[in-house]
Amino acid sequence: MKKSKLLNLLPEMMSKAKIKRQLYTIYMLAVFLPIVVLGGFLLFNTAKLLINYHKDLLESDNLRVKTILFEITTQTYNISENISSSAVLRNILVGEYQERNDFLTEANKYSDIDDYMSNYAEIDKIQIYTDNPDIDSYKQYVPVTNEIKETEWYQKALNQSSVFWTLIKDIDKYENEYWNLCLVRKLSLVNSDYNSVLVIKISDNYLRSRIENSEYSIMISIDEYGCFYSSMRDFYGEPQAVYIDFDENYYSYTGNVDMEGKKYLTSVSTTHMYKSDSKIYITTLNLHAYENIRSILWTCILILGVAIILPGIVIHFFTDYFTGRVNTLREEMHKASTEDYDIIPTFRGQDELSEAFADLQTMVQMIKEKDAEMYEAKINEKELLNEQQVMEFKMLASQINPHFLYNILESIRMKAFTAGDREVATAIKLLGKSMRYVLENTGTVFTTLDKELNYIETYIMIQRLRFGERVNYSFQVEDGLELENYRILPLLLQPIVENAILHGLEDQEGEGQIIIHVSADEENLHIIIKDNGRGMSKEELKKVRRKLYVKNSELKTSIGLYNINERIKLCYGEGHGIRIESMLSEGTEVFIDLPLSLTEQE
Repeated sequence: MKKSKLLNLLPEMMSKAKIKRQLYTIYMLAVFLPIVVLGGFLLFNTAKLLINYHKDLLESDNLRVKTILFEITTQTYNISENISSSAVLRNILVGEYQERNDFLTEANKYSDIDDYMSNYAEIDKIQIYTDNPDIDSYKQYVPVTNEIKETEWYQKALNQSSVFWTLIKDIDKYENEYWNLCLVRKLSLVNSDYNSVLVIKISDNYLRSRIENSEYSIMISIDEYGCFYSSMRDFYGEPQAVYIDFDENYYSYTGNVDMEGKKYLTSVSTTHMYKSDSKIYITTLNLHAYENIRSILWTCILILGVAIILPGIVIHFFTDYFTGRVNTLREEMHKASTEDYDIIPTFRGQDELSEAFADLQTMVQMIKEKDAEMYEAKINEKELLNEQQVMEFKMLASQINPHFLYNILESIRMKAFTAGDREVATAIKLLGKSMRYVLENTGTVFTTLDKELNYIETYIMIQRLRFGERVNYSFQVEDGLELENYRILPLLLQPIVENAILHGLEDQEGEGQIIIHVSADEENLHIIIKDNGRGMSKEELKKVRRKLYVKNSELKTSIGLYNINERIKLCYGEGHGIRIESMLSEGTEVFIDLPLSLTEQE
């Protein structure tokens, strides 16, 4: 009752207002409010989707950069391993040279570093710093100066044996500072008082050619040091402009950051260097994401505005036009009610109001002609001639309706039953039951296990009509199993039973037996279909098992088993399927294991 009163409240309120107000109210309720509410909801979700879309793109590009850096640094590490393990190089570094030419002769014997420099574009420089006083500056060999000894990276290399990565500043010939990502490791010189440190500098130009993306800005730093790569030149050697928790082992963040008073979308991730404690922090920035999102949202707002304003303008002009005509009609009717029959001759429009005005004119005319006949009105009937097109219907071949088919089979069964042919009647009944199950489950995904077993029983009984006592069967269901609570693919077991009858019991002279055993454990539902037929030799079993996995349109047997096996794998996963065991003269067993998570009824 309360709901009915609420539904009637709006029409009652509307009926008390002027038509003009009613039309504006309808516009507000039917157009303005739905567009504002739904538009606001859509704008919110659109903004959310766009932000998530840009975040996904940022994370994808961040992963791309991470993969490139891992590839480059791993290759560099492998090169350093080859260099550090070179016995020729160690002999050069610990050697004693009377003349510079003696050193140059020995140094030229080791050309691996020159080969690496030529073959690997990612390497900018390979330098070996040594404090052996007999070694001069030549190619990759650099004597250690006091300035180098005081550097943090050199002191760290002497105090640890493991590889580490760092940021090293260098100055080119034009006095411009630049920063390189460098692998640093101490070279082991056995039985020597000299120290040697290997430094491999990664080429900044190579990094730029591999990493640079015109859509995003990228900053990459090593540990807590400054950036060794940045799309924005001003950040080289400087700490990253976004917050990074260096204490966290795998710091990762995707979201908003504030830079220079503006909000940007960013994705920050951490990658550990190969066989090193050093970590690289990769920051990917989209400087224009929010501008693009705002542009799209403003476009949507503009569309919503047009969707609100344009109908509003139409409603406004229509309201003025419609209420003007209503007022005109009302005034003329009021004149007629006061016995003033001098009404206007024409009325705008050709709708119901025009018809009402025409009725008013008719009524006034009849009042003028016959004042006594107040209740008679002359109605001008306008006949609308509709030309009906003659359509030719072609007879369509009627399709057999399943219910029609069941009714026909039932009629035939009753005829046979009346005639006393119970065997035919039973066969038709079983056929109808079988066809009903097949038709009802055509196109369905699952049926219940009890229905499937009922169908199998019907199918075997039909086969018994053909083979007689040569085909017998039994169902062995584990105690406590409620078959109606388990789902199974429809028509899954019939091809297996059919193979057991036609092939397993084909040469059976005595009573053939088919046993269907159903059980379950904590994880799987187990179905075993066993016959006591002739069985198969090892070679035959091997062929049949192969046919389970190889589809061959020319095969006349085992095609049903292949299809069943594929259906199980598609529905339950590659870990499930059909398993066949057989021994000659001992029959055949087909095992089906289905996961309970996909067979239990929800």
